[in-house]
Amino acid sequence: QVQVVESGGGLVHAGGSLRLSCAASGSIFSINTMGWYRQAPGKQRELVAYISSGGSITYVDSVKGRFTISRDHAKNTVYLQMNSLKPEDTAVYYCTASLSRTTYWGQGTQVTVSS
Repeated sequence: QVQVVESGGGLVHAGGSLRLSCAASGSIFSINTMGWYRQAPGKQRELVAYISSGGSITYVDSVKGRFTISRDHAKNTVYLQMNSLKPEDTAVYYCTASLSRTTYWGQGTQVTVSS
């Protein structure tokens, strides 16, 4: 059993910053990819960023230059530093941890950016 828990969401004004954290725990031998998705009201869930075990990083175009994903392998933790936040970044942010053939999801954390 693997648990994925996010933290760090909240309410911030446009232009502000937030840092999301996500820790995976449980029956873990090794994690391949960890990442962040988000889902805004009325929209489909979309990939925000992910980082592989080797450190390769991918961002969705809309967050490039503003968001930074990083990872602590020893702690099975991934972070998402979000700067210059915009109202359109408002969404529930979900963390994922991919092990072998299974991807585990967290419950999500709300990020609200006011204009």
